[in-house]
Amino acid sequence: MKRKAFLFMMVMMTSAGMAVAADATGLWNQHCASCHGKDGTGNTTMGKKNGVKDYTDAKVQAAFSDGEAAKAIKEGVKENGKDKMKPFGEKLSDADIKALVAYIRSFKK
Repeated sequence: MKRKAFLFMMVMMTSAGMAVAADATGLWNQHCASCHGKDGTGNTTMGKKNGVKDYTDAKVQAAFSDGEAAKAIKEGVKENGKDKMKPFGEKLSDADIKALVAYIRSFKK
């Protein structure tokens, strides 16, 4: 009985992790990919126009902390007084933002 309960818990925990990954992919595709690209390279029309960084580059990723990434997603990014990236704090939960930061980190090669 204990073994069945343990196996059940392991399956549930694994499934929950997969759901978060799926949610992050969906969130990325819905809110981020139009500028940052589905692959995180920023090789899109809007990405090129706004000078989006290539998140597959380890040096680019090393230049910002998870906290800085979460703040940028939540509050947006301004450059020279202009909105470079709109804020998503009112659209996304803190858990969604954390999942997106982890997803961004998965692009690093």
